[in-house]
Amino acid sequence: MYTFSNKLKTFSVALIILGLIGVVYGFMTSHKSFEDVETMLAAEASHGGHAVEASDDLATTSDMTMDSASEGITVASHVNEHKEHVEHVQHQIANRPWSAIYVAAFFFFMIALGVLAFYAVQFASQAGWSPVLFRVMEGISAYVLPGGLIVLAIAVGSGIIGDYNLFIWMDPEVVANDKIIQNKESWLNIPWFAIRGLIFIAGWSLYAYFARKFSIAQDNADINDNRNFKKSFRIAAGFLVFYIYTESIMSWDWIMSVDPHWFSTLFGWYLFSGMFVSGITVIALVSIYLRSRGFLNFVNDSHIHDLAKFMFGMSIFWTYLWFSQFMLIWYSNIPEEVTYFVTRFQDYQLPFLGMVVLNFVFPLLLLMNSDYKRMSWFVVMTGVIVLAGHYIDIFVMIMPATVGDRWFIGIPEISAVLLFAGLFMLVIFTALTKAPLLAKGNPFIKESEHFHY
Repeated sequence: MYTFSNKLKTFSVALIILGLIGVVYGFMTSHKSFEDVETMLAAEASHGGHAVEASDDLATTSDMTMDSASEGITVASHVNEHKEHVEHVQHQIANRPWSAIYVAAFFFFMIALGVLAFYAVQFASQAGWSPVLFRVMEGISAYVLPGGLIVLAIAVGSGIIGDYNLFIWMDPEVVANDKIIQNKESWLNIPWFAIRGLIFIAGWSLYAYFARKFSIAQDNADINDNRNFKKSFRIAAGFLVFYIYTESIMSWDWIMSVDPHWFSTLFGWYLFSGMFVSGITVIALVSIYLRSRGFLNFVNDSHIHDLAKFMFGMSIFWTYLWFSQFMLIWYSNIPEEVTYFVTRFQDYQLPFLGMVVLNFVFPLLLLMNSDYKRMSWFVVMTGVIVLAGHYIDIFVMIMPATVGDRWFIGIPEISAVLLFAGLFMLVIFTALTKAPLLAKGNPFIKESEHFHY
């Protein structure tokens, strides 16, 4: 049995506490007054080489003597535009801590959900190499329920207790003046959004619960009694059908609807590929950690090699989907589609292009060699790069729609990552203590223990 070390548990709790402090600080400092934002914009205009600051423009304009009614209308128009711009930036700044915790919460949740899907694939395909890793997958999958509820709570909370900080379709004033969102109102509304989310989370969590229940029951069953394994096989096949549909809808609801005017028919698959490779990467990292502590002696270099192969293959698949989505939208040049990438090229060029390098170039170069896939430290290094790249991928999906060009990776973003990293570790390593780390009753366990490639 695995024992959650006091040192690691303390480290997890420390991350949670530090993260909470930073998140609270982010919320406390995100509410700027109109005058503060106006001063900030004026300073930015001056620093950017503008001859006259925005506030000076207004002061000068207000002091002008109006010679005609048309001049008065023009001045009033400028005043209104200035006020709207300042209020818009004020709202973007207030959105930042909400966006930071949402990005981090979703990132760690998607890892767990990706692991759960990979686990189901192993049962449905009756893979012989992976049963020695099943307990690790079950431990990581334990985060699906709390992680999913947290993501949903942040999303709904931003519209109920917040100021519509994540999804503009939750704002009645925006909907009243937007015909495109009005046409989607039967789908994009808070009650139906929350109900769908709860259905998704319930389905994923029920599979995780019963799959683990049958797996442990199989360990305690007679050596020739494979009834629980057959149950695991059947529910895995059913779950994968449920997962394919719900993951796509979830990707539209929880991620794509932050830009309710934009859509992509590839988006569900695109998010799935990032989710899958991130989950497989964490399986490798946790397995290597446990093996270094002497708990997974039955996991050999060939198992790590195969996990690294999946990391490599899914990174290529992610790149294929990224390029397909980008190329088709760029080539067709339809205004409501291309604005998604225009915004990211203008204000997020470094993270947008940087995450392509992290998610494609580095895995391609580092994991192409078969020998390197057997080197634990090399897989760990690559895994950290892959996870960083996919965090930035989620960051770039959310931030342009919520904070615009007011983005920065600072205290709110770092604190949110620390908070959910600590919670993630606490949940999965606690779950690992609940059952033996070897699924000894699985019919393929001997094949898995003696797996060599």
